[in-house]
Amino acid sequence: MTYKGDVTVGGPADVHELTDLMISKVAVGPMDNNAYLLRCRATGEQLLIDAANDAATLLTLIGDDGIGAVLTTHRHGDHWQALAEVVAATGARTYAGREDAEGIPVATDAALDDGDTVRVGQVELTARHLVGHTPGSIALVYDDPHGHPHVFTGDCLFPGGVGNTFDDATAFARLIDDVETKIFGALPDETWVYPGHGKDTTLGAERPHLAEWRARGW
Repeated sequence: MTYKGDVTVGGPADVHELTDLMISKVAVGPMDNNAYLLRCRATGEQLLIDAANDAATLLTLIGDDGIGAVLTTHRHGDHWQALAEVVAATGARTYAGREDAEGIPVATDAALDDGDTVRVGQVELTARHLVGHTPGSIALVYDDPHGHPHVFTGDCLFPGGVGNTFDDATAFARLIDDVETKIFGALPDETWVYPGHGKDTTLGAERPHLAEWRARGW
């Protein structure tokens, strides 16, 4: 079946099967957050991005093989409601951006800086530090050697714009600068974007609107 990335709370996961990595996307309530389970196809090792809520749903998705780690994209509470329960059940190592770690009420085992590598079995992903939505938001980039890149953006980039900066013009300027430089400036149009809420997109679909976003200020 073709991956579409369109999931609903209470519905099944959608699975994006790449050559070296399987990406399972599921939506959890009550704020329609996306959680992503990454599985190395060579080793079976797994990593969860955002234990947002509904621990039972996430643990069912993870299955009996467990997970090696959970990465929390940023400190906002709707992205870590199930983190303590998932970590307790799996013994997973925890990752978060260095500047956001203190705002997450589960200890961060590995604080991430821009350019750090996160491994899932034989697969390597790169952390990109994006400031503005929160001080320490982390996007995770998988540069697939067999195809186009994939980027997990948390709440920093969505279809139609960057993340909420709460009417703070300075934070908006910093966020759109970081997103333009570290995401759009570094990755091709074919890059698949997996956001923290809602449907997926590509950089090619969003790139023509960057000037519009900057002009409107959100």
